[in-house]
This record gives sequence, structure tokens and C-alpha cells, in this order.
Amino acid sequence: METTARLTGLEAGGGCAAKYSAARLQELLAGFLPSAPENLLVGLAPADDAAVYKLDDERALIFTTDFFPPMVDDPSLFGAVAAANALNDVFAMGGRPLVALSIAAFPEELPVETVRAIFDAAAAKVEEAGAVLAGGHTIRDSEAKYGLAVVGTVHPEALWRKSSARPGDHVFLTKPLGTGLVLAAAGRGLLGRAEVAEATRRMTELNDRAADALRGFEPSAVTDVTGFGLFGHAHEMAERSGVRIELAWDSLPELPGALTAAAHGVRTGGDSRNRDFAGHAVELNDTPEDVVALGYDPQTAGGLLATLPAEKAAVLRAHFAAEGLFLTRIGRVMEGSGVAVSA
Repeated sequence: METTARLTGLEAGGGCAAKYSAARLQELLAGFLPSAPENLLVGLAPADDAAVYKLDDERALIFTTDFFPPMVDDPSLFGAVAAANALNDVFAMGGRPLVALSIAAFPEELPVETVRAIFDAAAAKVEEAGAVLAGGHTIRDSEAKYGLAVVGTVHPEALWRKSSARPGDHVFLTKPLGTGLVLAAAGRGLLGRAEVAEATRRMTELNDRAADALRGFEPSAVTDVTGFGLFGHAHEMAERSGVRIELAWDSLPELPGALTAAAHGVRTGGDSRNRDFAGHAVELNDTPEDVVALGYDPQTAGGLLATLPAEKAAVLRAHFAAEGLFLTRIGRVMEGSGVAVSA
């Protein structure tokens, strides 16, 4: 029996490029503010990377869920990427995962070995994160989809939010950009195995070590860069913090081949949706179009976008370097509103 199916042939768009339009999501949730108990520290007003419920003065629970169609054909790789993407929301809130449940939908014609490989890889990634995969729910569907519902823990006073960036902060990114561009270009034969291997290596990389390295520096604001792209998530951070984020386009880190793909006109479906969402708030100031595409490119299991006071920046960089972790300063936080991109 064939043990590997062509997963990406079963759907129209995989990974975080499949996310619902942020603009439509805002419209859908407008006015939807159910009454919230005092102990709900993070819910929909404003929303963040996960919901957070305070148990007592020492403990709060983080709740998140994330799933999507495949962006790769290798079932083990798909399971690992999907799991990392969901787990990373907990790290983006300053917490640590505790338990996870699978959310799965598969065509019945998929070989059992393919589905098992997805589950096994996800379980291994959950274990790597220090949590346990304790069950889940699986349904039949014509399009394959997989992800996790995750519960984590955090101290209520150590919770990270995307709504607390402060003027004077420096802005940092902990992974290079371009996962959507690289995979789409590879699918068209424009990039090869080496570029795909580096992109998927980053997508399976948990943000736990980066979060641990940040924790001692008490960052002002943190989120992870996923389906709305760097510019979309920077827009969310700026709007909810009441600040202006200025990004240096020549400092944006790219995955190998990402700008080459953009220069060849490669775009994912998420690109146009992200422009619709954030374009009104993003000043491009003659930024080259291939870099603009990089900024709007939907990321799957992207890095942390963090701001912290300028006086901590040099030591933070040294600490990340000592730990062998990726870190790039990409901008600063100013008084004002919106996102500005310039050289």
C-alpha cells in the first residue's frame, strides 16, 4: 500500500495562508463582546494570540487553537509544522504549554499510515514543547486539515500582550520571513530543495527558546508573526498599543529565496487579504515591491515580534547570540499611529 499521499493536492491553500481574512474577521466580530468575568484576563476586548483566564494570584491558563490545510506533502513535516504553529501561540503570551488536543479532518481515502505519520509527528513536537498530546477529535472531510487546541500556564503578572508597546522601544524579530513565498515558488519550480529545507526547518522550530531568552528582559509587547504577515501583525500591535511602529525595510530578514520568489511575481492568496487588512495603515515610502511582498507574506509558525526599551537592546542581542538564537532589530516604536516602512 502507498504510505504517502499528495497532501497539497487536496486543497487550495495551505498553512497560515489559509487564514480567514483579518478584515472580514474584524467585521464578523464587530459588536460581539459577550460579558466577561473579571478573571478573563484576555478575551476579545482586545483579542490577542490566545485567551487567558486567571485561576489565582499565581496561576493563569492560556487557551488557544490553530489548524490549517497542508502546505507540504510530507505528512510528518505537516504534522510537526501544524503542531509548532499552534504551540507557538502559548509562547507568544509568555507561557508554557501544558496539554494539547488534536483537531483533525481527513479524507477517508488517505492511507492510515499517512494520517498516523501526521499524528506521530505532532505528538513528538508537543513532547518537545514540554506538554502532552492527550487526545482530540477527528472527522471526515474532503480536504485534509490538522492542528491543535492547546492549554498552557503563565503567571498573571508575567503575561505578554501585543497591546503594550511603548514609544522608545526597539522592535525585534526572532525568525526570518518568507515561508509562503518560498513554498509557493518551489511549487512552481523556481526554487529548489535547499530553500525549501531551510523554510521548513524554521516552520518546525518552536519559539520556546526565543521566549525563554526574552523572558528575563521583560519585553513591553510580544506577538508571533503568522498568517497576517509582518505588516499585518505590526499593524495590530501599533493599533492596540496606540503607537506608531517604524520598520526599516533594509533590515527585514529573509529566508533564502524569498525575495527571489517575490521578484518573480510569486504571491500567495494571503498576500492580497493582508494588504486589504493593513494597507490603509502601512506607509511604504518607496519600499521596493519585492520587500513589500515579503512584509505581507503570510507566515506559518513564524517568529516572535517583540518590543522592549532601547537600553536593553544591546544586552538582548548579546544574550541571543550567546544562546545561538536568531534575532534581528527591524525598527522602533514612536508616538503616533500606524506602521511606517522606510530605508
